[in-house]
Amino acid sequence: MFTALHAVILGLVEGITEFLPVSSTGHLILAANALRVPETEFLKSFEVIIQLGAILAVLAIYWRKLLLNKRVFTRVAVAFVPTAVVGLILYKTIKRVLLGNVSVVIWSLLIGGALLIAFELFRKWRKGSDLSLDSASATRELESMSYRKAFLIGLFQAVAIVPGVSRSAATIVGGLVLGLSRTAIVEFSFMLAVPTMAAAVGLDLLKSSQSFTSHEVGILALGFAVAFVSALAAISFLLRFVKGHTFVSFGVYRIVIALAFLLYLI
Repeated sequence: MFTALHAVILGLVEGITEFLPVSSTGHLILAANALRVPETEFLKSFEVIIQLGAILAVLAIYWRKLLLNKRVFTRVAVAFVPTAVVGLILYKTIKRVLLGNVSVVIWSLLIGGALLIAFELFRKWRKGSDLSLDSASATRELESMSYRKAFLIGLFQAVAIVPGVSRSAATIVGGLVLGLSRTAIVEFSFMLAVPTMAAAVGLDLLKSSQSFTSHEVGILALGFAVAFVSALAAISFLLRFVKGHTFVSFGVYRIVIALAFLLYLI
């Protein structure tokens, strides 16, 4: 049975990992498996819908920059298009085949971790350290970013429909490849999460909400609240982290957690 304790734990996992390049969906799937939460349609919906808490955490911090800055807003909208198209076309496949698939998550974490480490080491060899910007400078950079770059970042994000890839990792790597500063692409990744996750949550609610019991609605509300609070802390942490670190440590973490869970299953 899905309990309130499960909701709290999974809400923490969602909020902490949503904006880190480690895959929140992948972590939710692994955590639910470790907790032996029954793999039901409600669990799959829960793993999608509690992202609403993380969405509101972003809006609490970035609502002015996202909603009142037309130049940033339009670039976020353009970047959202590829994921919207892919997600709408593959919705049934994602929910029936990919969500809950532990093997897919483990391999995505493992391969993605290795690629993240290789990418960061290659950048260091080629260019040296990235420039860290303050938030105002990052905003100016995003305002002047071409729509072509915004669309390409959206294509990178679309790869993250595979659980374990990580939406934030895909968008951040995409932005760095396209020449954005680390601070600018991290903030853009936060804001791009709003329409992306809002669409995913809205589509799932449209398809599934009629079947929720009152107990399940309460479980969702609890998971949402925990995800909101923990996501605020995660956003603050990542903004401080990128000012002096690469993502190599996250790559190492992804490999370690994948191998650890593989051993757990064995």
